[in-house]
Amino acid sequence: MNMKKRYNVAVVGATGAVGTEMLRVLAERRFPVRRVRLLASSRSEGRRLPFNGSAYRVETLRPNAFEGIDVALFSAGASRSLEFAPEAVCSGAVVVDNSSAFRMHAGVPLVVPEVNPQALQRHEGLIANPNCSTIVMLVALAPLHAAARLKRIVVSTYQSVSGAGARAIWQLLIESRHAVRGLRAQGSGLRVEAFARPTAQSPQPRALPKQIAFNVIPQVDVFLENRSTKEEMKMVNETRKILEAPRLAVSATCVRVPVFVAHSEAIWIETQRPLSVARAQALLRRAPGVRLVDDPSAGAYPMPIDAAGQDEVLVGRLRKDESVKHGLALWVSGDNLRKGAATNAVQIAELLIQRRTI
Repeated sequence: MNMKKRYNVAVVGATGAVGTEMLRVLAERRFPVRRVRLLASSRSEGRRLPFNGSAYRVETLRPNAFEGIDVALFSAGASRSLEFAPEAVCSGAVVVDNSSAFRMHAGVPLVVPEVNPQALQRHEGLIANPNCSTIVMLVALAPLHAAARLKRIVVSTYQSVSGAGARAIWQLLIESRHAVRGLRAQGSGLRVEAFARPTAQSPQPRALPKQIAFNVIPQVDVFLENRSTKEEMKMVNETRKILEAPRLAVSATCVRVPVFVAHSEAIWIETQRPLSVARAQALLRRAPGVRLVDDPSAGAYPMPIDAAGQDEVLVGRLRKDESVKHGLALWVSGDNLRKGAATNAVQIAELLIQRRTI
């Protein structure tokens, strides 16, 4: 039996948007850290980041960086995970990986603690964190699935730019500033002059494929041969794996919107058994990781501005979908950097400690 009380933790990709959030979540949740090691690319070598009231030096990610590490939280992209996660496991660390590198590997658990904690029993040193949009959706749908069994899911996402990294945040900020400068008053309305177009005087980072300020982009990640994007197929395949429902019908359309933090989703479900709105509300009201915000007459419904900075997934706008026999529609918002990534990873590590598997 493992009686260790404190743990050596490595955060890989510590200087990125999710990596810095991981440090914040570890501190907020009082994770039992004995020593923290911050790892990133050589460009960040020597930087100092705050954690638990002290500043820690960032080290370059190398194969031998995991000696003595108990838990390694990875958020440095799929290529880095493929290269370094096996090194961490060989060094004796348990890896929780936030990239897409291992999510669909048969021997790697894909875990949302509120949904399928039992999958952790099968880990062999490597655990995958699902895609942020999948996590937000399944935290909301898991209690409904348990009660009435999902038959079909149709989801349209409204994804914040932070899901594409720090450069996308800057792209939205710079484009928005440029767009506002292009507004000119004209009578009782507004005229847009050179609306948010790049100029030689206003260089713009290109993290996203199109202008995002005052626009929406119906493309998240690259397009595949079936004309869906990679992000959309992540939601399809990851949902089936997490729910252990390989034939579940899932259709996703993923859209990037000009919001800095927190993803929202419009979801339509069809269940095998009838499920009333009132029953669904009751289930969600007591579901772990969910906060029901569902009083339209009072203007109470989930919004990304309220979900940002929170670990709960906000769920509301529940209503009957009259187009199918057992249908419901709902709207959710969740912080993609926290529950969609950092918090979910830390919760997985907490479960490993509870189960004494690290």
